[in-house]
Amino acid sequence: MATYIFRRILSAIPLIFGLLTITFFIVRLAPGDPTSMFIDPNIDPRAAEQLKENFGLNDPLPIQYGKWLGVLPPFQGVLEGEFGISFSKQRPVFEIISEALVNTLILTTSALILDLLIGISLGIVSALRRGDKVDHAVTLGSLFFYSMPHFWLALMLILIFSLALGWLPASQMHSVNAEQLSALAYFWDLVKHMIMPVCVLGIASAASTVRYTRSSMLEVIRQDYIRTARAKGLSERSVIWKHALRNAMLPLITIIGLSFPFLLSGAVITEVIFAWPGMGRVTIDAIFSRDYPLIIANTFVAGTMVIGGNLLADVLYAVADPRVRLK
Repeated sequence: MATYIFRRILSAIPLIFGLLTITFFIVRLAPGDPTSMFIDPNIDPRAAEQLKENFGLNDPLPIQYGKWLGVLPPFQGVLEGEFGISFSKQRPVFEIISEALVNTLILTTSALILDLLIGISLGIVSALRRGDKVDHAVTLGSLFFYSMPHFWLALMLILIFSLALGWLPASQMHSVNAEQLSALAYFWDLVKHMIMPVCVLGIASAASTVRYTRSSMLEVIRQDYIRTARAKGLSERSVIWKHALRNAMLPLITIIGLSFPFLLSGAVITEVIFAWPGMGRVTIDAIFSRDYPLIIANTFVAGTMVIGGNLLADVLYAVADPRVRLK
């Protein structure tokens, strides 16, 4: 398995490099440039040219690409792992990404846990109660939340639990005076700020997990080995959890492995609505400010997450099913 993982990582390198190259040219094909965010219409043209020179935008596109790669002076580019300085924030790009990524991982990991807890448990219940009122209620609820846009659910939660009831804070990751709180109070303050954005991401994703779990369980519980297990006198709990669920999880592993990158993309809108200081807000700010280095770094992180999710799904599939061998 180690050899398989190593080969997959090696094959992912040209894929990520191609993705970054495409992003490099696409963002520069759009009209305008980052200096438009800083240049006053009445500014001295020489000052405007100097600003473009500082950003390296006066060079022809092939020269810019060579400098971005690091094959031209100053020989510091993506081939050396250097993504440069943010145009808008004037800070190293990976310093900005590292701060925001931690906050996003806190949010999306919690949402993934909620997704799996709700999705798998309700999917099993729905499959075992097929055709009755519980099954219909779970099916209707999952379809309702699956078709609901993230931004609408987020706004409704803010209106109800923040504005109307006043139970939860509407935005940010911490209260203004959070640094003065004790460790336990600081953690509880974080939890209160997390509840609504985690529910937006987790419940929306759980709606699809419910459907996949239900269909997979319905297929498994009709198999001969399930009937054999019941005929041997095994308890229903043992039949469901030890025999049916493990085999039903095999198709779900791919969905679980890919759900984390999709949660990361869904967090873009959610983080903007809740003013959560994560990758979503950084991405939106970078796009509107035409911050080329930050846009490319965000693309690198997103691409790496998708490839990592696929690799994780393959490994988990081999762990869950001993018949699968990764070579």
